[in-house]
Amino acid sequence: MSSSTIVVNDQIDGYLLHHVRPESTTAEALREATAPMAASVMQVSPLQGAFMSWLVSLLNVQNALEVGTFTGYSALCVAEALPDDGKLIACDVSEEWTNMAREYWDRGGVSHKIDLHVRPAVETLDALISDGREASFDFAFIDADKPNYDSYYERCLRLLRIGGIVAVDNVLWTGRVADETYDDESTRAIRALNEKIQYDERVSNVMLPIGDGLTLATKR
Repeated sequence: MSSSTIVVNDQIDGYLLHHVRPESTTAEALREATAPMAASVMQVSPLQGAFMSWLVSLLNVQNALEVGTFTGYSALCVAEALPDDGKLIACDVSEEWTNMAREYWDRGGVSHKIDLHVRPAVETLDALISDGREASFDFAFIDADKPNYDSYYERCLRLLRIGGIVAVDNVLWTGRVADETYDDESTRAIRALNEKIQYDERVSNVMLPIGDGLTLATKR
């Protein structure tokens, strides 16, 4: 046992990756294709992708949401774990990035499970609420623009069923949330949501040092 969390260096990270379910050949190809991009830091790690796939399988997720899709790696990991008739509604604003995502979803044979909406995510989530989809989703993943995190969180909670889980990415923000010298808009937004979730009686929650920090909150 240990009273603190181990510091994960490159050697330990490699060991972890060697001992989780290997990513699919399509996921590996997509990750490698995204790596040279200037915005590649927005992609979740293979370890986080494996964790999300495991979680989706564990929860027997049928209906999932994703706010922030980028080039599609996290959506691919989730879709691979969904049953054949499962559905992931993915939200992003970039045609360029999501065109790349579609290519690899097709290659991986999961396109029929993913319903992509290329417009502001708040519009998509509000439309789902208006269409009577409240309390009908099993899992939601938030990984988009940080100033809107609270808006995404509130809408995803409405759309989740009791017992459903919302996963919020980047909650450690490379350590900036714990460093008072950082006071930019994104850092303030993440700090505020972290504080809110901690005391939110609508959920039970845990914050994990996976990737850039991942909060899991189960709707009560």
